[in-house]
Amino acid sequence: MKKILFSIMYRIMRWLCRIATPILDLEGTENLPEENVILVGNHAQMFGPIGLNLYPPRSQYTWCTSEMMHLKEVPAYAYKDFWSDKPKYIQWFFHLASYLIAPFSVVCFNTAPTIPVYKDHRVFTTFDLTVQHLMADCDVVIFPEGKTPRNNIINEFQIGFLNVARMYYKKCGKPLTLVPMYLSPELKKIFFGKPVVFNPDVPMPEERRRVNEELMNAVTKLAASQPRHTVIPYTNMVKKDYPKNLPVIKKEIRKEAEHLRNCQK
Repeated sequence: MKKILFSIMYRIMRWLCRIATPILDLEGTENLPEENVILVGNHAQMFGPIGLNLYPPRSQYTWCTSEMMHLKEVPAYAYKDFWSDKPKYIQWFFHLASYLIAPFSVVCFNTAPTIPVYKDHRVFTTFDLTVQHLMADCDVVIFPEGKTPRNNIINEFQIGFLNVARMYYKKCGKPLTLVPMYLSPELKKIFFGKPVVFNPDVPMPEERRRVNEELMNAVTKLAASQPRHTVIPYTNMVKKDYPKNLPVIKKEIRKEAEHLRNCQK
C-alpha cells in the first residue's frame, strides 16, 4: 500500500514539476557513446536534478545524498545545504520549510530512479550500485559541485565520485567514460560535451585530478560557448547576484572601443 501511495504522490509531483519548470531541449547527444556513461554537470540548484529527471537523454539513475531520503535526516541537511546562508531575520521561515519539505523529499527521492550517496563506510554501496546500473544499460547522473567557487559557472567538483572508476574497471574490464554536461534553464537546454575516458593505467590520485579538471573545464566551456545568459549557481544566493556566463564581455567591448578611438586619433 505504501509503495502504491508513494508512486501516486511521485507522479503528481513530477507532473507539477513539468508545469512549473521550462521544457528543456537536448543538444550534443551525438557526444554520448554507445556504452553507458556517467553524466557530470552543474547542479543549478534544483534545476539540475529535476531537468535530467524530466528530460533524460537515455535510461538513467541519479546520485542523491542519502540524507534527503530519510525523514529524520532531511530537515537538518536541507537547511544546512540550501538555506543556512539566508539573512538571520528570515531564517525561522527556512527552518520551518526544511521540515515541511521532508515528507515530499522522502517520497520523491525514494521513488525516482536514484542511487543513495553515503558519506561513511557505506560509500562502497553507492559505488557498487553505480556499477550495477551502468552494467544494466543505464547511465548515471552525478552533480558533484561543492561549496568552493571555481569560476562564474560552477563550484569546484568534489573529487571523491571518481573513485567509482576503479570498481568499474575491476568488474567490467574496461575504462569508465564520463560525459560533461551543462544545464541552462534560461536557454531551456541541456548541453552534452565530448566524453572523458578514465585511464586505469595511470596512478589513481593523478588520474582523478586530471579527469576532474577536464570535466570542470569542459562544463565551463559548454556554458561559455553559449549566448549570454544568467547562470543558476549551485550556491543559494539572491537572484540579482546570479552571474552571467560571459561576465566580462562589456568590459572587453569598452576596451576594444577605446583602442579603436585611440587608433583613430
